[in-house]
Amino acid sequence: MLKESKNLEYKEKISKSYLKTVSAFANYNDGEIIFGITDDYKIIGVINPQVECKNLENQINDSIKPRPDYTLKINEDNTITLSIKKGFNTPYRYNGKAYKRNDSSTIEVDEIEENRLVLARMNLNYEELSVSNNNLKFEYLSKQIKNVLDLSEFNLDSLKLLNLYNSKAGYNNAAKLFADTNDMPGLDIAVFGNSMNIFKKRITLAGESILKQYYDALEIYKDEYIVEKIENGFRKKYELIPFDAFREALANALVHRTWDINANTKIEMHPDKIIISSPGGLMVDMTKEDFLEGNYSSLRNPIIANIFRRMNIIEAFATGIKRINATYNNTLAKPTFTITPSAISITLPSLDQTNLSFNEQKVLDTMKQNYSYTRNEIELSSGFSKDTLLRILNSLIKKGLIMKGGKAKTTYYIKK
Repeated sequence: MLKESKNLEYKEKISKSYLKTVSAFANYNDGEIIFGITDDYKIIGVINPQVECKNLENQINDSIKPRPDYTLKINEDNTITLSIKKGFNTPYRYNGKAYKRNDSSTIEVDEIEENRLVLARMNLNYEELSVSNNNLKFEYLSKQIKNVLDLSEFNLDSLKLLNLYNSKAGYNNAAKLFADTNDMPGLDIAVFGNSMNIFKKRITLAGESILKQYYDALEIYKDEYIVEKIENGFRKKYELIPFDAFREALANALVHRTWDINANTKIEMHPDKIIISSPGGLMVDMTKEDFLEGNYSSLRNPIIANIFRRMNIIEAFATGIKRINATYNNTLAKPTFTITPSAISITLPSLDQTNLSFNEQKVLDTMKQNYSYTRNEIELSSGFSKDTLLRILNSLIKKGLIMKGGKAKTTYYIKK
């Protein structure tokens, strides 16, 4: 039997509390409620299921507004399955309140979330909402986009082309974000010393175009993480944390965050890592796997994303995470992603001193941690010759990544 989840709930008895979950499924995602199953997943069935189905139908029709799309089915074990379809006339309210699923529980949505449900009914995003200020200036956007697109002028028609202005509705929230001055959230950047108690810098970039915030944040990164070393009498620049990874993570945070939350995107710059935390979790129709694999079924802010793409800040939609990971292909340290209902954080570690060659990484990838392997086993799985493999194994031993044990024919290797 499946466990309770975001899309499945069990009820031992029929009480009106299930109507909250009906609201949640109708608002956000298809789901099922099965009556006649205990909390420890024991099937006990429902007495008089035909009568109870009629009662359920009456309760839903009387209590959920507007009426959701649902079906009822009596199963062979006398349980009842109530299937609810995600609706288009959101929000669906029970007793005047809208609900959503939080893992396997049902909770009431807050005011911001309910406003999003209203926008979803109108097929609108927050960035598309009109603003009252019709005196927005776009000198910074004009300068940047003219350079990139080789435009001779930037005018109202340009703003219409970028979906920042509409002849009937005027400017929208996306336009406000790109305006030279605004009252929208921004970036809060903290540069730390060797501990969290040591602040080297504290910079807030807000009240200005998000394009300017983006480029200013890149300059702060360069000051902190691009260093020069002298090798063989020549100066050479090194990136302590990959520039491309930071650039992609920063663009991701600006393009995909929720802008209706009045909170700044946080950037913590430590000697050994950068943490970028943006307000808003995943979109309703997106799983953690979709996010990590770059399978965006929809964009939260398509207008912002399109302008960033035109500016060559991002390439194709949904490739950012893949590109971040690619910058760490041959390193020990890897980016990590923390996803909660209210925020998404990306941690970019500093490049480990022990960078790996392609062949070393290939050998490590063939080994599981804490398993012992003979040389012949690694040779077969990696495809390297005996002499080549021995050189790679010795290098990995020196770097402390694998351990060698046994003697002669009993020699074995263990990935730490």
